[in-house]
Amino acid sequence: MELNEAREKIKAVDEEMAKLFVSRMEAVREVAAYKRAHGLPIEDKEQEARVIEGRSALIDDPELRSFYVRFLSETIEVSKSWQHRLTEGMRVAYSGVEGAFAHVAAKRIFPDGTPVSYPSFEAAYAAVEAGECDVAVLPIENSFAGEVGRVLDLMFSGGLYVNGVYDLSVTQNLLGVPGAKPSDVKTVVSHPQALSQCGAYIREHGYSTVTAENTALAAKAVAEKNDVSTAAIASGETAELYGLTVLDHDINESRTNTTRFAVFSRAENPSTGRDGGAFLLLFTVKDEVGGLATAINLVSAYNFNLRVLRSRPMKDLPWHYYFYAEAEGDASSDAGKRMIAALRGVCPMVKIAGQYKTENAEQGGRSI
Repeated sequence: MELNEAREKIKAVDEEMAKLFVSRMEAVREVAAYKRAHGLPIEDKEQEARVIEGRSALIDDPELRSFYVRFLSETIEVSKSWQHRLTEGMRVAYSGVEGAFAHVAAKRIFPDGTPVSYPSFEAAYAAVEAGECDVAVLPIENSFAGEVGRVLDLMFSGGLYVNGVYDLSVTQNLLGVPGAKPSDVKTVVSHPQALSQCGAYIREHGYSTVTAENTALAAKAVAEKNDVSTAAIASGETAELYGLTVLDHDINESRTNTTRFAVFSRAENPSTGRDGGAFLLLFTVKDEVGGLATAINLVSAYNFNLRVLRSRPMKDLPWHYYFYAEAEGDASSDAGKRMIAALRGVCPMVKIAGQYKTENAEQGGRSI
């Protein structure tokens, strides 16, 4: 084949690939819209690996296959860049002020989003219900202090879905005004859970405590008071934001202190529960002997493993409780649908609050 003939062939292929590129990127636009609506981050390393493995098998020539893997990898990076551009401005609600652990989590899970501060869990949740924000990032559990009951109650009574759960390691620090020394401190201010996480340190130093809505608000209050005898317990990022000095590092009692943050959105994403995922189940039981045991046994009968089960008081019915459960598997599968139908036959209320995979929130996006 002559050189010009080969170049003409490449040109024809390039023209066809340009059309296919536009079609592919239009499909990527739909993926980005779905992820935004369902509160899903752009990064999905598992899906990328599946795409590369499956589509590289279409190339028979082993030598060409290695180049095609590179081509696919670069195409995926271009697609992600397009998705990032499309999701810029995604509004992410969180409770607290800039520098709070929820703010840190929101930025790491949705690095292209715009974090929007709200004064409480309830306000952040309501902002998504009302359409003011696309998603809310709220804590549901701390490995040291336990569940965040107010958020579980929102899950029970509200209409949003959980489509992702992310782990964020928590490191608490003692923050004081410039010029303060640890020996100057008499009072520490922080969120109740942070105070609990640092209980041994507080007792050892004989500090009195004052509670705040969250750790960043505590740091802000200390900065505004400008008193060497008052310090905050918060993250290192918060010290930078409010011009405070880190007086002592890593003062939390547990060195494996982790907070789980859930991403709440208006739309459900059933596929999240597949391939090693889990689902959140909320239910009430009849006030009769064996009511709870019957419900638990039904979940087991359909081969779903309950890994978390908690009771929470119902606000409008004194001495009545609902149950929060996390179960492994896919609630949208045939077995899951049969299990839910069976539960509804014996439980006054059954609700699937969402399906998710637990991810690490330390590096950003889905692979944080």
